[in-house]
Amino acid sequence: MNAYKTYVTVTESQELVLSNLPFKPGQKVEVIVLAEEDKRAMLAEEMRKLFKETQAIPVIQDITEEEIQAEIDAYRRENENY
Repeated sequence: MNAYKTYVTVTESQELVLSNLPFKPGQKVEVIVLAEEDKRAMLAEEMRKLFKETQAIPVIQDITEEEIQAEIDAYRRENENY
């Protein structure tokens, strides 16, 4: 089977227009339409899920804001020369 890949945008009337195809007139073709996913939105959703799962871990819930700040300060002191 001969494959042809192109990118088009759905029109306001919710149609796709394919032109200049490399096939013969009257030739039967199979059409599969795949919507392009918004990768940035997908990554953001994955991060939200990860944060929610992480925050649900019982040990994590016992960490105070002061402990978090102390970790940040220690990291910055160790890496201030970079």
